[in-house]
Amino acid sequence: MENKENVALVVGATGITGSNLAEELIAQGWITYGLSRNPNSNISGLRSIKADLLNEQSLMDALNEISPTHIYFTTWMRNDTEEENIRVNSMLVRNLLNVLSPKKSVKHVALVTGLKHYLGPFDAYVKQGILPETPVREEHPRLSLPNFYYAQEDEVYKASERDGFTWSIHRPHTVIGYAVGNLMNMGTTLALYASICKETGRKFIWPGSEAQWNGISDVTDAKVLAKQLVWASTTEAAKNQAFNITNGDVFRWKWLWKRLADWFGIEAEGFNESIKPLEKELENDQPIWKEIAKKYNLKEENLERLSSAWHTDLDLGRPLEVMCDMSGSRKSGFTNYQSTEDSFIELFQRLKAEKIIP
Repeated sequence: MENKENVALVVGATGITGSNLAEELIAQGWITYGLSRNPNSNISGLRSIKADLLNEQSLMDALNEISPTHIYFTTWMRNDTEEENIRVNSMLVRNLLNVLSPKKSVKHVALVTGLKHYLGPFDAYVKQGILPETPVREEHPRLSLPNFYYAQEDEVYKASERDGFTWSIHRPHTVIGYAVGNLMNMGTTLALYASICKETGRKFIWPGSEAQWNGISDVTDAKVLAKQLVWASTTEAAKNQAFNITNGDVFRWKWLWKRLADWFGIEAEGFNESIKPLEKELENDQPIWKEIAKKYNLKEENLERLSSAWHTDLDLGRPLEVMCDMSGSRKSGFTNYQSTEDSFIELFQRLKAEKIIP
């Protein structure tokens, strides 16, 4: 049953967060538009819009006939410096909200950021000295470091004051879910690594830090994040707030790593004296992956298009344990829960079914 009152615009509908969110909105009967530079045609019921967020004219033309009530901002562009990240990523938000402002249709804007809010930008957050107290809580003050998440938030706050819509900010930990060709996809990256280990007889070696191996952690299933986004944008008690979002369980990698290896039927090796980056481990594996793809008739033979080892290394190489306090949205009524082991296994099963891994 289509819900004519709610018209969603998912910005970044091809990504891991955006595609799972689009599926959730469509399942709930929303009219759902997906905006991206290279539209996604894999989601049944999604109305795709091709536009360049850096170009206001492109946005005006693309959105000419569309008056969304709810905006979900799930995308960003990676640049060489944090200053450039700030300039470009704040512009993405500003341009879109400026173009939609005259329509006066927008009731709520939800922005997805992440734990760099608490840890600092990529080039800073693995350095000691600015590490937050864990579990991280939404009321933690901003760090005194340049951070494009803060710049994006500020654009939402400014437009909200001008146009009168409500907002919500969502801060997931590492997002686990299905999406192909995604910049930050730990689940798929580990699945590829495990598949290569299985084919070559290599050990599944822990790539991260001792603190991450032994410490408590959590992750965010893309489907749980999608449910929180829809909940916050339609629940009075959730308006104009920032929320952490994770599965609701905690784990230690030294327990989970072995479970993941067992699913693939390979031998796991834990932390052993030093960090062993996955980027280095996989850097010569393109020819091997090409052979695996041919042998098992897989959809994608380009390893780089599927894996994002750099991002997995940043997450697993942190010098401290990181987990989120979830009481913010729990107190306001969001009680969704997902087992993290199930998040990984369900993803592996889907990757197998879709012929991404053997």
